[in-house]
Amino acid sequence: MAGNGASDPGEGSSRGVVHQPSVQPLPPSRYELQKRRDWNTFGQYLKNQRPPVALALCNCGHVLEFLQYLDQFGKTKVHLHGCAFFGQPEPPAPCTCPLKQAWGSLDALIGRLRAAYEENGGSPETNPFADGAIRVYLREVRESQAKARGILYKKKKKNRSKPEDHLKARPSKSS
Repeated sequence: MAGNGASDPGEGSSRGVVHQPSVQPLPPSRYELQKRRDWNTFGQYLKNQRPPVALALCNCGHVLEFLQYLDQFGKTKVHLHGCAFFGQPEPPAPCTCPLKQAWGSLDALIGRLRAAYEENGGSPETNPFADGAIRVYLREVRESQAKARGILYKKKKKNRSKPEDHLKARPSKSS
């Protein structure tokens, strides 16, 4: 109480107390938030399998099944070979072809999940998101969607300059 000499730590002088400026951690970026959501979604997908799949037992087959599962939530019209609009970038009328996940969305998703796997203790050597079969699948999706929309993807040629090109002196701009 008031007469016993004990004081409330919240009262009195601040003498002898060192105040540290409070450093607020930066909020997670949009990328980090999306990566966390994607990781949780994939984890939930594995738990919902019959029987459930432990993350440690997950392989590229599970990842491929997950990517195919996501197609049902896609918003990109992908024309089938028998469709009158197959190969047309801007079809004049609606059709019954399925909606699928866009290639770019799947590619970005795999990038985030690949990073999340390793951040959550997975080894780069066993990362199912980095498996060659995933790259092949994504390439096939990209090519099939491009054909269905009439867009050709051409492989970019690497600009191979001769080593001596880098050694040539550049003219000075002081003239």
